[in-house]
Amino acid sequence: MTNPLLVLGSANADLVVEVGRRPAGGETVLGGDTVVLPGGKGANTAVAAARVGASVALIGAVGGDGYGSLLRESLESSGVDTKLVKTSARPTGIAYITVTPDGENSIVVSPGANADVSSSDVDAVSFDGAQVLTCSLEVPLETVVHAIGVASKAGVRTVLNLSPVAELPAETLRQLTVLIVNEHEAAQLAPGFDGLLQLGPKSAVVTLGARGAAVVTEEGITEVPSIEVAEVVDTTGAGDAFAGALSARLAEGDTLVDAAKYAAKVAALSVTKAGAQPSYPTAAEVSSPAVG
Repeated sequence: MTNPLLVLGSANADLVVEVGRRPAGGETVLGGDTVVLPGGKGANTAVAAARVGASVALIGAVGGDGYGSLLRESLESSGVDTKLVKTSARPTGIAYITVTPDGENSIVVSPGANADVSSSDVDAVSFDGAQVLTCSLEVPLETVVHAIGVASKAGVRTVLNLSPVAELPAETLRQLTVLIVNEHEAAQLAPGFDGLLQLGPKSAVVTLGARGAAVVTEEGITEVPSIEVAEVVDTTGAGDAFAGALSARLAEGDTLVDAAKYAAKVAALSVTKAGAQPSYPTAAEVSSPAVG
């Protein structure tokens, strides 16, 4: 039986180093010890969804190397179905991440095996029983466009985390149930949040960091607050945590506003721990009385 939630996207090994400040051009800055963690926007989204109880499968690719084994182990231990993750002849994708003392990060991604995720991989998937397909853009754009088209025709709701921003066909935008962007990406796409719907999607969610999110529908804009956390340790993967939790709740039948409220909690909790996937909370942690 097909999982109710399907995620199409990247799987990367995150090579994380803490630095006092980011180097300027031509400058060398000493950092801390390198930490290797499982990441990638697709894998992060799938793990975040699985941690809060979703039945989710990832469509993606890793290399037949140690980093690929790390990713498969993280996905499977979190409850993600990996039967649609293929092994590529290319090396596993790697993200080189620097984290400053304020918890902010800068990232360079080497796609590797992620570039091998193709339309034929999508065509091998049965969408019978699927409720939601969630995509992100660290895999080839043509594969994402194809997947959204196939899912839409199959009556599956489609969610796209448009990060990084890329130019999509007008038809693809019209096939989107939910477009997810952060406020900087939203500004690149439209002069105001309500302008996002003029691009074609049925709805949009704009993530606002510590301020929560804005849900944009034909009825108007609903602001969803975040929760306060004691300390921001690392923001890596917080946007993916939001996308995964939102998708998980949509697959369970929540309204978009309710799903966004839940996702804002998950994203906030994720920044209180280091790394991406290792920082994602469980459903029990999200529903804890200690969480606002």
